[in-house]
Order: sequence, then structure tokens, then C-alpha cells
Amino acid sequence: MEALPVGRLLRPRSVAIVGASPDRGTIGNNVLLNLERSGFAGAIHLVSRSRAEIAGRPCVPTIDDLPKGVDAVALVVPEAAVPDAVEACVRVEAGSAVVFASGFAEMGGPGRIQQERMERAARAGGLLLLGPNCIGYTNFADGTALTFEPLGEPPRRVERGAVVIAQSGAMTTNLRLGLIAKGVPVTAAISTGNEAVAGIEDFFADALAGEAARLIVLFVEQVRRPRLFLELVRRAKELARPVLMLHPGRTARARSAAMSHTGALAGDHALMTAVLENENVVLTDTIDEMFDTVALLARWPAPAPEGAAIVTNSGAFRSVALDFCAEEGLDLPALASETQAKLKTMLPAYAAIDNPLDITTIGISQLDIFGRTAQAMLEDRAVGSLVAAFIPGAPVLQVARGRSLVPVIEASVKPVAFALFGDETPLAPEFLEMVHAASVPLFRSPDRALRAMARVQDYGRVLARKRRAPGAVAAPKLPSGAVAEHRAKAFLATLGIAVPEGGVATSLEAAAALAHKIGYPVVLKAQSADLPHKSEAGGVIAGIGGAAALAAAWQKLHANIARARPGLVLDGVLVETQSPPGIEMIVGARRDPDWGPVLLLGLGGIWTEALADVRLLTLDRSAADIEGELLRLKGAALLKGHRGTQAADLAAVAQVAMILGDLVLACPALTEVEINPLAVYPHGAVALDALMAGA
Repeated sequence: MEALPVGRLLRPRSVAIVGASPDRGTIGNNVLLNLERSGFAGAIHLVSRSRAEIAGRPCVPTIDDLPKGVDAVALVVPEAAVPDAVEACVRVEAGSAVVFASGFAEMGGPGRIQQERMERAARAGGLLLLGPNCIGYTNFADGTALTFEPLGEPPRRVERGAVVIAQSGAMTTNLRLGLIAKGVPVTAAISTGNEAVAGIEDFFADALAGEAARLIVLFVEQVRRPRLFLELVRRAKELARPVLMLHPGRTARARSAAMSHTGALAGDHALMTAVLENENVVLTDTIDEMFDTVALLARWPAPAPEGAAIVTNSGAFRSVALDFCAEEGLDLPALASETQAKLKTMLPAYAAIDNPLDITTIGISQLDIFGRTAQAMLEDRAVGSLVAAFIPGAPVLQVARGRSLVPVIEASVKPVAFALFGDETPLAPEFLEMVHAASVPLFRSPDRALRAMARVQDYGRVLARKRRAPGAVAAPKLPSGAVAEHRAKAFLATLGIAVPEGGVATSLEAAAALAHKIGYPVVLKAQSADLPHKSEAGGVIAGIGGAAALAAAWQKLHANIARARPGLVLDGVLVETQSPPGIEMIVGARRDPDWGPVLLLGLGGIWTEALADVRLLTLDRSAADIEGELLRLKGAALLKGHRGTQAADLAAVAQVAMILGDLVLACPALTEVEINPLAVYPHGAVALDALMAGA
């Protein structure tokens, strides 16, 4: 849970370059030029076997000839020489080293062995290692660059802005350049590569410790220390610094689970997404989406949870936007009556006063209408943000519209995306100069503007979300492994979850007595902790209407089990009242060893695996939040009432989910608990099957 200190690497007072070169275009020369151009004011030591001096700077032949205690060493050496070079850095008590070379753990086999060797040497010697397989870093806040990527013109100092941390070198450069082009200042860009020693978490922690990082931008292929990462994310939330992350792999196969559907459906990426989004991390699906969302949050880091207003001068775009926003989940609230009245005084009688708002062709004759309508919509309390999407028109019109709208955006405390149609159609230089001088986020794609604003709205909602405190639940004494259904249900019943009436019978006579007591029709279920999935083994027989049918079902069930699981000894057979048909759902909770506990909700029964239509939630979600998530399922139409059927009791489902969440929190030994199916009715819900498992 402790981050490694990276200050000597990022803010060194002395630097050594091993493999320095006077030849332009070489890695060794690029590193030296970048260091000089960045304005580094500390001591620079050069190591070269073939040169006595480079550009007037003296060279020593080996690392062992360096003075003791150099803060940072850039290793521009071949892959085969890296482990020896790392060990030499330890001998001269260097504080840190950057390894650019590739061919290590990413290649597997011998490369992994070599990386493990350098890691052991570095950790034993207290040497912070960046890489291997990285491009290094640029620190624009403190004037240091240890990277072989040609930086060109001397980079300017940036006191506060975005800190980019990426495991990919190419993505580090891409994000840095793209954000700067978007008008977002970048204070540091760090490539962590294979992370033999120092990783994403260490540089994340360092960024939060100082004042230079206004927001954190991450490209992560693997979070190696999830618990520390979560702690840092929570710290960023306390500091009101947005964290945005692109994490490829959402389509990867979910991790296998030995027992529950919950485990199988809560794949690594999906589970991580649920936890991080709950902790205010903005997870983007594409690089473009990352650029666009950062551009908005860099200027407005604390957006409101309310939906967006759209103002445009295209009636056609109004229709397009309605469809697009519905698909992206961007809410478009109705305008307040006061706002509508104000807009009516500005626009022609034939204008439809609505959200999205088409200002019509009046914008050609009244050039100030763009800013006036935008201001009116931003003043609406139901509006949390604005997308102003316009046809730019001729250069003179662009400038006039900019003069009307840019001051409104510049003064706005609510996020505003300024989008212009026409794709890459050239814009007037005077217009662009005006927009850039005001640091207004400008989009050439209205689609991208709307998508980014949807992410900003999601972020604002998480910021505003009220977290539910866990309820008090008695923790059961759990054995290791699965718990038989009848025991799980008996315990869940004590927590207030409804289960069918019934009991366990060990003989046909006892089963008949139970069936007579609770009333036909009944269901028979084989019971054993070693039989979590009874149906597949023929261990569930339903629709038993009388004593004769019960006797036949009893024999059939035992024959099925003997054939499917020879030698399995049952606890008995659960005899239960057959519940009436309802909407079958799955409600589960599991404790992930990396990311902690989560809830899973979705359509249950036979639909669980067929559709995999589920929502993953953290355990602090309120009943209202859970009900809202249920309505985001693809099969939500079934829950709302379909073809004359009544709506399902979503409040009952939410209550069951909260109980399971509280149970997992109260019982650290509980690895997973699942109700599948939970039969949901217009009033109430009943757990038809249940599974619990302990560590």
C-alpha cells in the first residue's frame, strides 16, 4: 500500500547519461539534447567508452567511474548490457535509473529472466528503476526531460496542468501531443514500460503530493497494485482532481469462476470498471474520447450532475442529437418555464422553444443571438452543461459568432463544448485566435462533443452521489467452499429475504409429510455443498402435483444424481412450495481479491448465461441508485411491465441487493453469495435458489 518515492528521478539535481553520443539522431544524443533544452540546471555526467568529451562535456568510460549518489541515470545501452549496468548503478549508489531498452518481460522466456535479475538488483540496492521498454519522461513543471523522443523546440515550463502517465511509450507521446493541441497544458508525461520496479501507482502518488497536477490522465494495460491504486483514486477525489483512464481489454474473456454465475460474469475489466467509476474515475473507451473529455474537465473539474442543453442553428442536427444523446446516455432536461419565456423574446414565433434548441436562420441577421441564447440556457437551474453546435458560415460570420459566444463560454461555471460543423473545413485565423486565447474547448465534430459531455455528466453525477452506509448484519459461520442451498436460504431468511416454505427430507416418507404440510404443487431439490449447480445433474424436479407424482420424482431425482455424480452423498432433498411464475433475476455479491466486493444484478434463470445482461455496482449504492441501474438493463422492458403485465417490484430487488452487500461487508470470510433466480412479482420477491461460499 506504500508508493515508492520517485522524486529523485523526476526532479534530479544530477543526471548521468550512459551511452551518450555526439551523433545527431542517435538515442544517446537525443537524451542529452532533451535534457539541455528542458533547461535542466543540475550537474550532467556523461559515460562513453569511445569519447573523452561530448559537446564540451567530459566523459568517463564506465558507470563505476561516476561520482557516488547521482540522482538519475539514463541507460542508453543494448538489452544484453542492461542487467550489468543496473548492478553498476547500485554500486555507485545512484538514486534511480531509466532503462529504454526492450526485449525483456514483454518477450517472455529469457527476457523475463533478465528483467527479474535487474529487478532483484535494483530493489536490493535501493535503486528506483523506470522501465525497461519505456521512452522515459518529460517534466515540464521542473524543467527535466529524460527521454529519447526528440522534443524539438525547447519545451516551455508549465506550472499546473495534466499529468500523463502511460505504460505505453507511444501512447505517452500521443496523449501529451494531443492534449497540448487541445489547449490543455501538460506538466509531465511519464512512460512506465514494463514496470520492473516503479509503476503507474508510484508516479500517480507523486502527482497527487504536489500542486502541479490539476488532473491525472492514465493509459493502463494492467493495474499491478489495485489496492494502492484505489487508495490513490480516493485521495484524488478528496483533492478534487479528476482522474481519466483508458484501459483496453473490456472485451477480454472474463475470469473463470468455480461456483457462481456472479463470478463468471464479473470479469476483470467489468469489475474494475464498476469499482473505479464509483470512485470518480472517468473511464473512456477511445483515444478521441479521452482527448475530448480531458479538454472539458481541465477547464471545469467539478461539473454538476444535471443534464445538458444543446443550442444549434441546424434543425436537422436537433433530430440527430436527440437520437445520439439517447444512445450515449446524455440527459437533455426540459427547460424551465422562465427560460422558455426568455428565449421566446429572442427568437421568431415559429421557433420551437425546446432542448435541443434551434435558433433558426435568425443567426444570420442577429449575430449576437448565439451568445444570448447560450447564456439563457446556462442560467437554467435544470441545465448542468451546454453543447453549442453551429454551422460556422463564412469567415466574417465565424468571427462575429465567436465574439458573441466566446465571452459566454469563458465566463461560464458550467462545462460548455463549442462544436462547429464542417469536419476539417478551414476556419478563419482570427476566429481560431480568439477561441484559443480564451482556452475554449473547440470541437470539429458535434458527435465527439456530445459523447465527451456525456462522460462529463457521468462524472458530475458520481461527484454528487450520496453513498449508503452499510447496515448491520449478523455474519454466519462459514465453512470453506460452498454452502448447500438449504443452509444458505435458511440464513438469508433470517436477514429478511423471502424464501419458499419447505424443509429438508431424508426419506420419501418425510418428503410426503412435508409436501402435505406446505401443500402441493411442490419442487424437489437435491442438497449438497458439492452440488452447487443442481439442475445440470438432474437434481431439480418441479411441478409435482400429488403423492404419486412425488414418489416418482423422488426415485427419478436420486437416479439422476447417481448417474451424474456417482458416490455423491446428499444432505437430503429440499421439499419446497412451488412459487408462481415471476420475472426471474439474479442478484449476487462477490469479494474480488484485487478490487474488493461488488454487487451483480441482471436477468436470471436461463437468461443469465444466454444474455449476460448484468450491471455491476459497488456496495455503497442507495436503493434509488440500484433501481436506476436495473432500468439500464437491456431487458428493462420486462421489469417495467410488458404486454399487459404489471411492473416488477424494483424496490424489493434493491432491498435484497443491499442485504447481500451488507452481508459481504460484515463477513470477510464470505467470498460470494448469489440468489438465482430471484422471482420478482408486482409486490415482493422470493429467493428460489441461493448459493454461498466461504474462503
